[in-house]
Amino acid sequence: MRFTESVRQATKESWEQSLNHPFVQGIVQGDLPLDTFKFYILQDIYYLKHFGKVHAIAASQAEDFQVTGMLAEKAKMTAQAELTVHREHAELLNITNEEMNQFRPAPTAYAYTSHLYRAALSGQLAQTVAAMLPCYWLYADIGKTNQDAKPGQTIYQNWINMYADDWFQTSTQEQIDLLNQLAEEASDKEKEKIKEQFVIAKEYELAFWEMAYTKEEWLSTRSSTV
Repeated sequence: MRFTESVRQATKESWEQSLNHPFVQGIVQGDLPLDTFKFYILQDIYYLKHFGKVHAIAASQAEDFQVTGMLAEKAKMTAQAELTVHREHAELLNITNEEMNQFRPAPTAYAYTSHLYRAALSGQLAQTVAAMLPCYWLYADIGKTNQDAKPGQTIYQNWINMYADDWFQTSTQEQIDLLNQLAEEASDKEKEKIKEQFVIAKEYELAFWEMAYTKEEWLSTRSSTV
C-alpha cells in the first residue's frame, strides 16, 4: 500500500462525512442558499491567499529544483485562482469592496491556515506537502464524484466543473505522487509526523464545510440571546 493510500484510509470517516456534508450536497443539488455560498467564498479567498504562500514556502524547502519549480508554479496558479474567484464570484454574488475590506476570517478558516504554517515551520517538505494535500485531493474527489451533477445553478455548476476538470485532477495527482516519493525517503518516525499533518488538515477540510454551512462566528461576536 502506497503511503498516500494509508493516510487516506486513516481519514476514511472524515472523508465520507466531507463528501456527504449538507454544504457539499447543497451545491450538488443546487439548493444551497447563495448567501451561504457567499460566506464560503469569502472565507475561501482568505484561505487561498495563505495556501499560495505555503506553496511558496514548500518550494523553498525542496532540494530537487524540478520540485521547486513545480511548487512555485502551483503557488502562482493558486494566486491566479484567488484573483479569478474574487472577480467572477464577486459579480455573481454581489460581493462589494466594502465587504472585502471589512472581511474577518472565521475561527476555522484562521485555524486551518495556521495549521498549514505550523506544518511549514517544521522545515520538512514532506510535512508541508502532507498538510496541503487534503485540500487538493478532497476537491478533486468531489469534482470527479459529482461530474455528472446538474445543480441548475450556473455558479454551482462552474464550481463542480472546475474540480472535475482534467487539469485539476492532474495537479492533484502530482501532489499525491510527490508525497509518496518523499515518504519513501522518510524514517518510520518521520512518516508518523507526515501522517499527522495530513490527518489534521483533513479534519479542517471537514470543519471548513461546517464553518460555511453554519456561518461560523467568533464567540464574542455572536448575537446575545438574553
